[in-house]
Amino acid sequence: MAATPRFRTVPSEDADPKHPVDETLPPLKMFTSGLQHVAAMYAGVVAPPMIVGPAVGLTATETAFLMGASLFTAGIATLLQTLGFWRVGARLPFVNGVSFAGVTPMIAIGKDRGHDGIAVIFGAIIVASLLGFVLAPYFCKLVRFFPPVVTGTVITLIGVSLLPVAFNWSQGGNAGADDYGSTTNITMAAVTLVIVLALRKLLRGFLQQIAILLGLVIGTLIAIPVGITDFGALGDADLVGFPTPFHFGAPQFEIAAIVSMCIVMLVCMTESTADMLALGKIVGRPADERTIEGGLRADTLGSAISPLFNGFMCSAFAQNIGLVAMTKVRSRFVVAAGGVILVVLGLVPVAASVIALVPLPVLGGAGIVLFGSVAASGIQTLAAAALEKGENALIVATAVGIGLIPIAAPDFYHAFPEDLLVVLDSGISTGCVVAILLNLAFNHLGRKLSADTDTEAEAEGETRGSGQPKDPMALPVAH
Repeated sequence: MAATPRFRTVPSEDADPKHPVDETLPPLKMFTSGLQHVAAMYAGVVAPPMIVGPAVGLTATETAFLMGASLFTAGIATLLQTLGFWRVGARLPFVNGVSFAGVTPMIAIGKDRGHDGIAVIFGAIIVASLLGFVLAPYFCKLVRFFPPVVTGTVITLIGVSLLPVAFNWSQGGNAGADDYGSTTNITMAAVTLVIVLALRKLLRGFLQQIAILLGLVIGTLIAIPVGITDFGALGDADLVGFPTPFHFGAPQFEIAAIVSMCIVMLVCMTESTADMLALGKIVGRPADERTIEGGLRADTLGSAISPLFNGFMCSAFAQNIGLVAMTKVRSRFVVAAGGVILVVLGLVPVAASVIALVPLPVLGGAGIVLFGSVAASGIQTLAAAALEKGENALIVATAVGIGLIPIAAPDFYHAFPEDLLVVLDSGISTGCVVAILLNLAFNHLGRKLSADTDTEAEAEGETRGSGQPKDPMALPVAH
């Protein structure tokens, strides 16, 4: 019998599997996973307009309008980031929303000025965002100053800095409320935390991946008979509502306000760079200069478009990085689906109110897991940072210590100028800057001086040498 000829199959490029970041999931999984991202970030998106609106003198209805606009613009910014076009977008599972860094400066700019105050804030955001867009190709080159000792420190600080947010939610979210920190609120947070952990342990496959979403649903159902679920917003919400462009009037431009928001933009760009490096590490696609440039362009372009629809400055949402780390769902299209959901929520206030039914204590219980996962990722990165060599351990100790100041002692910088507080009150920003500077001082400048000294010693030895070959064991060992 003639032997059957064997043919060698040459694999084609099309047969190569996609990176998990570029994979698409079935529609149901895409929707539920995207909804989980929205649930994790919802409170963070609506909180800044909820604070700024009353501070500048807006009515409850106008503040609600701002909240809907913030959801809409967060969706647009998230789509720019995940899908992208040209050189805009990191094309990572990266969620964008209203930045907390701008809350204090915006209140200072628009306090008690009503519509005029909002118009000045929007004008300053537009100018600062366009400036940031121009600076993105240069700012992204800072990536070379983010080795594991720096990125691990920053990722850890991101997680640790977010944990107080989860603790605040667990107590009720409003320190002025009578039930703030009540046993009921904290018990509901603990119950939700246990539910999420149990679901992660008992479920398998896709259900395990959406354990956070399931935990939020179950926690909310339990909270109804407990009496901490507020259905008022659902009854008052309109069925459809489009964020009318420049609803509060044409943007106004004041130099002091522009300078203040430019500082905020630099802070947001620093935090976004750190977040992209963290996310790239988690999803297995390290963020290079081009990725960071595209991500910063998406941040700044989204922020420039946002005031057109009555939204504020947009930046990365670190809490969603924790969700990616925990669920292991790395597809950027899942987050893009979340962006579409955010746009719909901005256009359909009733739908937004359904998400808002989740009580803050329930969200706080889940947040402890989410934000703790970010800190755990940072610790994992630090494990590869060779802390036993040189002064790396000292770099981490100092940067983490300074980064924790705004958390451990919130009034520590109270005597400093208000403009500086934009940076100093962000533990992520201060810790990041300290880690970069100390890494330069100990691992770059010191190394250069040491190398110069070794070169001079070698030259002197050759001049005085007796012609004998050098002992290679006597040469400095490079690390």
